[in-house]
Amino acid sequence: MEYERPPTADVRQRYGAVEEYEPGDGCLAQVIRIPLRIVVVLLVVPVRMAWDVLAVCGRALHRTLLRPAGRALARIGSAVLRQVLIPVGKALFVWPWVALWRYVVVPVVTYGLVAPVVWLYRHVLAPLGRGIAWAVANLLVAPLVWMVANLLVAPLVWLHRHVLTPLGRGVAAVLGWLGKALFVWPWVALWRYVVVPVVTYGLVVPVVWICRYGLVLPAVWLYRNVLTPLGHGIVRLLVHLVVAPAAWVYRCVLAPIGRETVAALRLAWQFAGYVSRAVGRGLKWLAWNLAGRPARWFYRGVCTPVGHFVRDAVWRPVARAAVEAGRTVHAAFASARLTLRRARRDAWRALGGGTVYPEPATPMTGAARRARNLGDTQQPQTVPGVAAETEISLRKQG
Repeated sequence: MEYERPPTADVRQRYGAVEEYEPGDGCLAQVIRIPLRIVVVLLVVPVRMAWDVLAVCGRALHRTLLRPAGRALARIGSAVLRQVLIPVGKALFVWPWVALWRYVVVPVVTYGLVAPVVWLYRHVLAPLGRGIAWAVANLLVAPLVWMVANLLVAPLVWLHRHVLTPLGRGVAAVLGWLGKALFVWPWVALWRYVVVPVVTYGLVVPVVWICRYGLVLPAVWLYRNVLTPLGHGIVRLLVHLVVAPAAWVYRCVLAPIGRETVAALRLAWQFAGYVSRAVGRGLKWLAWNLAGRPARWFYRGVCTPVGHFVRDAVWRPVARAAVEAGRTVHAAFASARLTLRRARRDAWRALGGGTVYPEPATPMTGAARRARNLGDTQQPQTVPGVAAETEISLRKQG
């Protein structure tokens, strides 16, 4: 008799199967597992397909419209800000104030206020203040200080040092002893020998004894012998009547249902992803065979040969003919301009005379621009107004 092998870990991870179930599931999880997964799959598949469609549309919209539009708006905004707003802002709010500060405020304050004040302080007020300070210090303050120091301060210092200081020390000692005898020692004796013994043995000791033997010990006995057993009983009653049933309901009913619901949602979401991916691939195949492949065939079989024929038979000959015509017209105009210039110069020389200047050199093409060969008599040696080309010796010519 063959037994079915349990799924391996990679298979369970791939298909979203629940890794392990607690041993307390019972038959409830087995009963609700398959119907719950069927219902969840039927509910989740449309949602997943709609989500995939929206995601694809959103990515396509972002890639084809939003990102280019954002880049274009950013470039336009940067260009507008750099080319328009910043110069306009500087012209309206920066340059007028800079010009006002640089060419109005600074010159007016510098030459109209600071320079006169500095000159007045440096050449008038400073010398006058120094003279007044010297006069006051040498003519008024010094004699007055000497008089006060010698006539008033010296006698007062001698009187304080030799008379008032010893007399004050003796009076302070007598007054301190009398003050302690009259106002300190009686109150200290009263507090130490009357108030403290009366309060200690008449009030504190009885109150402590009453609290200890009248309140604390009965309360302790009541807590140990009455309240503690009563609390233990109430706790056991709550545990057996409330906590144990609630834990059993959570472990045997709510936890399996929640775990199966989460597992069913995960499996349904993965299954819906497979369905959505398959539908998307089918639609992609259908669109490619109905539109993409005929369009590619039309582009490769019709548009490309026609384009090559038009390029080779029409566009290139027309372009070459246009280039040749442009060169011919340009050469004709250049020859006409040169002829007109020479005729005008000859006419001016015939009418007014004057010095004959060499003609301006024209750009040489072809053989005219080749370097002069040493010993070559057929090649023109020099042209008026044109620097000679680089000479090539016969040895280098081979």
